Formats: sequence, C-alpha cells, structure tokens
Amino acid sequence: METYLKTTYDVYKEAALKPDVGLCCTTTPIWQLPGLKIPRIMQEMNYGCGSTVHPRDLVNDPKVLYVGVGGGMEVLQFSYFSRQRHGVIGLDVVDEMISACDTNLSKAEEENPWFKRDFVDLRKGDALNLPIEDASIDVAAQNCLFNIFTKQDLKKALEEMYRVLKPHGRLLLSDPVSESAMPERLVNDERLRALCLSGALPLKEYIDMITSVGFGTVEIRAKRPYRILAPGAYDTPHEIFIESVEVCAIKDPMPADGPCVFTGKAAIYYGKDEYFDDKKGHVLMQNQPLSVCDKTAGDIKSLSKKDIFISDSTFFYDGGGCC
Repeated sequence: METYLKTTYDVYKEAALKPDVGLCCTTTPIWQLPGLKIPRIMQEMNYGCGSTVHPRDLVNDPKVLYVGVGGGMEVLQFSYFSRQRHGVIGLDVVDEMISACDTNLSKAEEENPWFKRDFVDLRKGDALNLPIEDASIDVAAQNCLFNIFTKQDLKKALEEMYRVLKPHGRLLLSDPVSESAMPERLVNDERLRALCLSGALPLKEYIDMITSVGFGTVEIRAKRPYRILAPGAYDTPHEIFIESVEVCAIKDPMPADGPCVFTGKAAIYYGKDEYFDDKKGHVLMQNQPLSVCDKTAGDIKSLSKKDIFISDSTFFYDGGGCC
C-alpha cells in the first residue's frame, strides 16, 4: 500500500472509532424524506463534502454501489429508493468503518419501519480494484473520496467505476475542486490529501479525468464554497479557495465530436422567427431558454447570430437540456 493510502486508512480508522464531526463539512442539507429518520450518529459521521443522493437518478429499484461507506448515511438514503435485498452495496477498505456502519445501520432499522438491514450488503474492498462484476450496477457513487488519490490512481478508480456500471448507468460524485494554485508541498502532504483537501483539482481538469475513461455525458449538479487554506494555518503563501462540486457522469457512448458537459449554460433565441434550428438537432423556440452542453453552446455562439443569447455557466444543471 502506498504511504498516502496508509495515512488515509489511519485517518478514517480513527474517525470510525471516534466520530469526528469536524472531519468534513457537507455543504448540502440532509434530505428530509417521508418516513426517513437518520440516526444522529450517522449525521455525526457524515464524512462528505456534498451529497450524491438525487431522487431522479434512483428510479425503478436501482442496484447501487457506494464506495467509502462512512457512517452509513448515504447508504441508508440510497436504500430508501432501492428497497430490496442487497439493493445497495456499501464498500470500504477500513475494517473499523465497515463495523461502525454496520452498527449504525442496525440502529437505523430500529428507527425506520420500512428499512431492513439486508437492504445493504457491506463488503470490504478497494476503489482501485472493485470486487464487483462488470456492467452490474445502475448507480455508483462516492463522496469526498477521489481527491485522496494521485492522478494515476484517480484514473484507475474512475476506470473501475466505469467498468462496473451498466450502459447508461450513472456515477454520482461529490469532491472538492479548486482553481487556486496548490503548492507542491501541500499536494504531497499525506494527511491533507487524506482529508480530501490538497488533492483538489481545477474543475476542468477534474471533468477531463472523468471523460478520459469514457463517460460521454457529464452534468454539474452543484458547486458551492467549501474551505479556505490560509497562510499561517497552512504552508501556503496565498489563500487557497476550495469549492465542493456535485457531478453526475453518465456511461453514454462518447460522441464523435467529444463529450457533452453540462455546466448550466442556456441558449435563448429572441429573433423574429418562431424558432431557430441549427440543423444539428437543436431547436430553439422563441424566448424559451434551452439548457445546452458547453460544446453546443460554443457551436451556436460561433454562428455569430445576434438574436441568440448564451448564458454563462451557473454550475447547476438539473436536466431538461439537449446536446
């Protein structure tokens, strides 16, 4: 095991044995769903920077894989939408975290009449070598895990997620990103990497890593302020602003002209005709915003039409667009 992974193991072993409320700070409110009660211990062990649970991804009793189980909160939330024996596979490399999650799920069974402990199959396993069959998963997810990896290992982890997903399956991710320059001494700080801070990549580089393994569609669901690494508190000459990003990568075929990446851009046609047709499958009705991927936004903008407005990225996309 590489030394940075050993450090990560030790950090989360500690967090399993003694819950650390300040270890991560999720920027997304906890889902309030009818009949769902999340035990307090799960909330205290919510070691993530956002959320990977989106109800519109979780239709028709999906088979879900969650890597890095933490205290079990998101495993429980996924089970809410997949109420079947072993509908959710929870995977972790830390024995103590698996044990803590198991205990917490038993508590959740006591507090939630609908939940059965066998809805969740807890397994020991490594994100770099998933003990899961090819093309067997509808929805895979990880929260604040992938930033611990070096770029080489991150690529391997993404390839593994791609491998186990069914065609058109979804990979839901929540990770820190940063546009600030990260000093090498922080990048190489094993504890900061274990805390999912100094491994934060610029958003474009993060997306490029995802599409490089084959994901044909990427959606940016949210981007929020997360942390500041400030001089004095950290070994850096300048402030480093870190954001939390929530992303959905879909195992769609890769288009010939490159991936479709939705960052929240919209096109609005306000000309005199009833609609505008770019002859590439994109029809803009008069004064009706249409969400478009960045690639399509660039293509339409290149037409130099004065009666089409292309919005900036909102870094929030919730469906309804075309590519």
